[in-house]
Amino acid sequence: MNQVKSHSRDKRVASAREALAGLVADGQTVAVGGFGLCGIPELLIEALRDSGVTGLTAVSNNAGIDGVGLGLLLQTRQIRKMVSSYVGENKEFERQFLAGELEVEFTPQGTLAEKLRAGGAGIPAFFTRTGYGTQVAEGKEVREFDGNMYVMERSIVADVALVKAWKADPSGNLVYRKTARNFNPMVATAGKVCVAEVEIMVEVGKLDPDQIHTPGIYVDRIVHNPAPSKRIEQRTVRA
Repeated sequence: MNQVKSHSRDKRVASAREALAGLVADGQTVAVGGFGLCGIPELLIEALRDSGVTGLTAVSNNAGIDGVGLGLLLQTRQIRKMVSSYVGENKEFERQFLAGELEVEFTPQGTLAEKLRAGGAGIPAFFTRTGYGTQVAEGKEVREFDGNMYVMERSIVADVALVKAWKADPSGNLVYRKTARNFNPMVATAGKVCVAEVEIMVEVGKLDPDQIHTPGIYVDRIVHNPAPSKRIEQRTVRA
C-alpha cells in the first residue's frame, strides 16, 4: 500500500527551475524529447540553461535550431557532447563541430530510439543490421546471425530525462499528442529521473488508462506550461 501511495503522490512543482533543482549537475548525461521543434520541453531547456551546469552530454534526435531548443545550450557552451541523428539546421552546432569544440556521436534515428528504449527496459546492449559496413560500426562488436552481419549497440541510460507531454495528472501519467509523441516515451523511461513539461493538467482518474502513453511510475516531477510556443521550423503555404 505504501508503494502505491508513493506513485500516486502529487508530482507538480511551481516552476521549471524548481523542477530541476537538486537534479542537474555538471558532466551529466541529459536525454531530451522532441523531433525538430515538435514536442520539445522548452521551459525545461531554458531552466537547464539558467542552471549554469556545464560539460553536458545531450542525447536528443537533433540539437534544435539557433537560439531555440537545445540551440540555447549550444550558444552558452553548456553541451560538451551531442548524441543525435540529425543536426542540419543549427549553424552554431556546425561551427562548434568543425572547430573541434563539440564532440558528436551520430546515430541512425531508429538505432537512437532503440538505444533509449532498451536503456529504459534494462537491456544493456542489442544487435542491429543498421550501420554495418559504415563508419557507424567502427570500433563496435560485429556478429553474424542467420547469414547477416549485425552491429552491437550499447543502450543509453541518462542521468536526467526531460520530456514534453500534452496531458497529465498530478501522479505523472502522461499523454502525448500526435507527432509530438516522437522520442518522448523512450526518453522518459531512459532517465534515472524524469521531469515532464505538460500543457494540460487534469485530475487523477480523468485520463483513460488505455490512452496513457507513459505511466506515472516513470515520472518524478511535473511542471505546467499551458501556453507553449509551438514554433514551426519551415512554414509552407499555398500562393
